[in-house]
Amino acid sequence: MKKILLTLTLGLTSLITVAQNDSTAFRGYLYNSEYDVYLRIDFYNESVVVPGNELYGKLPGYLGKKNNTFSWPITAAKLETNRQARLSLINDYGSEDLTAILTWQGDSTYMLKQEKGSTLKVPKNGKWQKLPKTLPFKRVSGR
Repeated sequence: MKKILLTLTLGLTSLITVAQNDSTAFRGYLYNSEYDVYLRIDFYNESVVVPGNELYGKLPGYLGKKNNTFSWPITAAKLETNRQARLSLINDYGSEDLTAILTWQGDSTYMLKQEKGSTLKVPKNGKWQKLPKTLPFKRVSGR
């Protein structure tokens, strides 16, 4: 009887832990070191303010470039599953827009895939650098 009770307790504890991980999958700081870009996101509370663009108010997040003020604010984020969200982004001038899918692949790995619209571009050395249609990100803790 004690073994059954212990097994049930451990099973419920592991289910609760998995559920907690899923509820924070789309909140935090994600980074791509190859292109020096990051995503700051909170799709649950939509509480992210884009630095330098406070005019937009609180949003689901934004894509930014390290050591640069340019950004792609996320104007809408719809969770399609507990592992996938559909995003609408605009550049910080409002002149370009696109839709993308952000997929949590487990652990700390995410994949951003552009679907339609403008090409993601970020400044690099005074020129525009196009980002690939599919871009991997890693979750960075403590940010």
